[in-house]
Amino acid sequence: MSIHRSRSSRRVAVVGLALAALAAACGSSGSSKGAATGTTNRTSTTTVPTKIATDLRGKRYCEVLLLRAAPAGITADVYNTYPVNTCPEAQWKAMDAGAIKAQNGALAALLNGPRYWLMDRIEKDDARAQTHKTFGGMEMIQRATVVVGNPVEASQPYHLNAVDRRTVFSYDEGSTVHEITTADGTKFVMQSWSQQVDPMLTEAGLAGLAPRLHLPAGWSYAARPLTAPLRVVTTSDTAKVLQDDFKNSYSMETP
Repeated sequence: MSIHRSRSSRRVAVVGLALAALAAACGSSGSSKGAATGTTNRTSTTTVPTKIATDLRGKRYCEVLLLRAAPAGITADVYNTYPVNTCPEAQWKAMDAGAIKAQNGALAALLNGPRYWLMDRIEKDDARAQTHKTFGGMEMIQRATVVVGNPVEASQPYHLNAVDRRTVFSYDEGSTVHEITTADGTKFVMQSWSQQVDPMLTEAGLAGLAPRLHLPAGWSYAARPLTAPLRVVTTSDTAKVLQDDFKNSYSMETP
């Protein structure tokens, strides 16, 4: 009996760590320190037409992921601070994931951030009602739902995750993009970068990231200036997203 409890505890711990690591893979992309004071949870819904957000590159945001059981396995509802606030640092550090989990009846609440956008523009074409929630006094909007499936596999670097976000990510001509190319030639463009693994990582440092990555055999990483606009269109299909060793998030490029 004691052996059984020990093995069960290890399995729970492994899954818990995997779910925490998964947060950065969503990137639609941390851990909390300290206790939140006056943590509240406010929910409302609104229906919005197509919206376009511009001048995104370098803008800071944070996310809360609420994990739930579903027929397809574990799913995560992804809530994002952009554009309602810039995720103030002190408020973010005070977030209490345990309290958020309890208030929302979730399997787990994961804190993902801060992160920084790398695309220039997002077009959101989604007629579904958008849910607004307030976590620890910070308002967020539900931006995507992620099918987690096996949380241990989903949390691994370079594992492909499906994200239902119904957007167009646009990179302007002349912008620098950072791409991973797989062995079969499929390209993934970085959509956001993170300082969660390396607090000293900057946007300028992304160009020299290749030697620091542990890419699968036959894969490569490179930065290049665009000679034409690049659009990642996932308005009718799920986005294919992965993360690298530094929890930077990438989207599969579309034709």
